[in-house]
Amino acid sequence: MANRLPHRTPERLPEAVATLILALTSAALWAAWLGWDQHRDVHPDSSTTGPYEAWQVIGLVLTLLAPLYWAAARRHVTGAVLGITAGLTAAAYIDWSDDASGLYMIGVIMVALGSAAATALTTLAIASLRRPAPPARPV
Repeated sequence: MANRLPHRTPERLPEAVATLILALTSAALWAAWLGWDQHRDVHPDSSTTGPYEAWQVIGLVLTLLAPLYWAAARRHVTGAVLGITAGLTAAAYIDWSDDASGLYMIGVIMVALGSAAATALTTLAIASLRRPAPPARPV
């Protein structure tokens, strides 16, 4: 009988898996909400807006709350912040990289910083609200 080491899952594996799941989910949600709209709207005064409408961005943010809550409720704070930020940043880079001006990188950096800040605050708020109550003290 061979001496076998007990099979143990590394402690950080669940958070690494959560990070990967959140990155892929965030990129897929970007594609679903924003990736298909590449048309800028030209107004009568020749100004342009877009390509995204407010409802698309709001929809993206609201649908990201479900996977964010999933991770935060399991105390995967770092995984939530890194995963969602990485997914949105990669999606923005891929979506905008055909911009000939090169200014798309400023937008990508803004997506990275904004999503990191918003995700960190939201995740910390959810994780702190989901804390179990301290045990009751004997009287």
